[in-house]
Amino acid sequence: MNGSNSDAFKDTKPKHEVGIVTHGLSDRGNVRDSNQDQFLIGTLRPCVHAASSSLGAEGSHPFFGEKQSDILIVADGMGGHAAGERASQLAVEYLVQRLAEQSWPSTAPDVADPSAHEEWLQGVLRDTHLQILQEAESHPERFGMGTTLTMAEIVWPRMSVLHAGDSRCYLIRDGVPIRLTTDHTLARRMVESGDLNHEDEPESRWSNVLWNVLGGRLEGELVAQVETVELHLGDVVVLCSDGLYRYVGDELLASIISEEGDSQSICRELVRVANAAGGEDNITVIVAQMLLDTGDETGRTAIQEETVVEETYGSIEVDDGTLAMLSEFDTTIDRSSST
Repeated sequence: MNGSNSDAFKDTKPKHEVGIVTHGLSDRGNVRDSNQDQFLIGTLRPCVHAASSSLGAEGSHPFFGEKQSDILIVADGMGGHAAGERASQLAVEYLVQRLAEQSWPSTAPDVADPSAHEEWLQGVLRDTHLQILQEAESHPERFGMGTTLTMAEIVWPRMSVLHAGDSRCYLIRDGVPIRLTTDHTLARRMVESGDLNHEDEPESRWSNVLWNVLGGRLEGELVAQVETVELHLGDVVVLCSDGLYRYVGDELLASIISEEGDSQSICRELVRVANAAGGEDNITVIVAQMLLDTGDETGRTAIQEETVVEETYGSIEVDDGTLAMLSEFDTTIDRSSST
């Protein structure tokens, strides 16, 4: 994260009870014949499953402890219809399972070592990358399958963002959009090196070429970006695939968030605008609002033309969460050659 944004996160923990109200929406778009996007909204909490009990039927349900963190994930699969769908699904499922199995909590931000947790997250993402490569090696028809992945883990007031690829995580604070992730495209590298003007980046053919994804034909070690920020009451966190932000610029994103109010309406309007502007790719977005606690639960989700699935991964509780799926590409690297 560049220095101009870092000052925005220097603050102490606010003295408020905060409710995190979220909504997720995935849409196939106007052109693709399938949706290979994945998104997941869930909460990490301790859980006891009673194998045997004298409590009767009432004691047979799982016992959940207090919420430890909120989990938001968006993944954008690539490599052809079946392969891209499988890559993004495998990435989300494996990552969530690893979160559920972690041997030490990521809670208590006043106590836990943030740098140690960041290193742990990076290691988990690299392991996820290897899982995809191993499955592709075992199934030749899936050779080259890959996916982006962007995750936000919130332990109020701290948020850790884990990222590889060109999906994005935004923080909207006081109406100002702050991009927390870097697009791992050749176009972004060219801008950073001075070989491409910033204003030419969105239309550059190199904006479709990824140099860092999970799986794919990546040579060398995966680069796992981690950013940790302090959240404020009133902040809005947005995760999205490129099918959204290629049609909805940063300023328009902030404007829609300020005008629409609740997270569900924001998601619906963002998807509507992206489709109206072309909708050539799958569109997926999660919106999380940091509000005064009113008793609303995290995890309102929707998938257009898909079925909402409720799941539990170990001690990850997916509240009305879902795995949807993302865009179809002929290669895992150059998206401009997709069909």
